[in-house]
Amino acid sequence: MNSAVEPIDQKNVIGRSFGNVTIVRELGRGSMGAVFIGFQKSLKRQVAVKLLPKGPQTADWGARQFQDEAETVAVLAHPNIVPIFEMGEDDDYYFQVMQLVDGADLGRMIRHRLKHPVPSKRRMAPQTAVGLIMQVLEGLGYAHKHGVVHQDIKPANIMVDRNDLRPMIVDFGIARTARTEYWAEGMVVGSALYLSPEQAAGRVTDARTDLYAMGVVLFEALAGQLPVRQEDDTDLLMRKMERPDTLFLSKPSESAPGIDSELERIIIKATAALREDRFSSAEAMRAALRDWRVHQGIGA
Repeated sequence: MNSAVEPIDQKNVIGRSFGNVTIVRELGRGSMGAVFIGFQKSLKRQVAVKLLPKGPQTADWGARQFQDEAETVAVLAHPNIVPIFEMGEDDDYYFQVMQLVDGADLGRMIRHRLKHPVPSKRRMAPQTAVGLIMQVLEGLGYAHKHGVVHQDIKPANIMVDRNDLRPMIVDFGIARTARTEYWAEGMVVGSALYLSPEQAAGRVTDARTDLYAMGVVLFEALAGQLPVRQEDDTDLLMRKMERPDTLFLSKPSESAPGIDSELERIIIKATAALREDRFSSAEAMRAALRDWRVHQGIGA
């Protein structure tokens, strides 16, 4: 799985400047450093700043990975992908400056709904969930056409703007592109629950790998919680490799009243164990969801 990086002490970076951006406060942490809110003095706006500390654990591979992420996203100009404005380094850190999304990630939205006092409100409305996923598939399809496989699609990597409910894909830190020659067969990267069977086995990935993860995300958005066993990542990876059809403990339609037979077919197809049984492209999956919307009288 993803390698750890040097820890970041907030006290050492709050108030510090990277380029013309001053760090204000921390937003969150991940496998490739931490993300902070910063103030960009030249344009007088808030931005997000990802910091990767320099050190033995990030030397060479980590630094290349961080740089490749910035270069990858720099060529992906799409409204459903968070843009990176600047990349640089100082003596202690590598940094990326990107758009700050005013909202929350999809995972947080799903968990927040589960706490609603009214049981019928604890799951996202199917039309809302499908609408969000369709937009994510637009951005993902655009990335695929540019030769980029994200490899870490999950609710936490889908930011949703609170103003227009526009989802935006973030964290291309382990994306696979034509440039990333160090992605060798046998390397396992990503988040275990959303990994496709081929990722779990360390095999070469392609666009259909991301579509597997999108099927899991769609299921989770509709059901609120995935019907899976409580097991550690090692056992989960083994299950993905050896018994991928046993991941879910119940059918999608049995997990939430909002999942009808048509949505169930879409989820099952997207999460098929064999790549050739999945949707051929993000647009094909999006078209299936669009057809569902039409059948529901929602419109395309």
